[in-house]
Amino acid sequence: MSAKNMDDHNRWRNVTVAFRMSPEEAEKLNAFVRLSGLSKQDYLIRRVLQQEVTVIGSSRVYKALREQMASTLTELRRIEEGQAVDDELLDVIRMMTVILDGMKKDEV
Repeated sequence: MSAKNMDDHNRWRNVTVAFRMSPEEAEKLNAFVRLSGLSKQDYLIRRVLQQEVTVIGSSRVYKALREQMASTLTELRRIEEGQAVDDELLDVIRMMTVILDGMKKDEV
């Protein structure tokens, strides 16, 4: 049996919410979750409740960012060869840009 979870306001999280996604949507979600540094549950709750998702730099976030950038570079090379650009890739690039821009502001 899984452990009981409480939220930031000391409320039990005992309601399960489930939905279906395509494999492409699931991979896009997983990329966003990895880049956020949050658990998938916390990321989804914040997004569904239209709360801001603030990325805090950590070794886990930097590793996810590095891996995602390597994957994106591979995709950009594929595109350079004349293949089509998919919307999922553009969305991930936009998110990485926002994260990197936020990191740059923190350094100044």
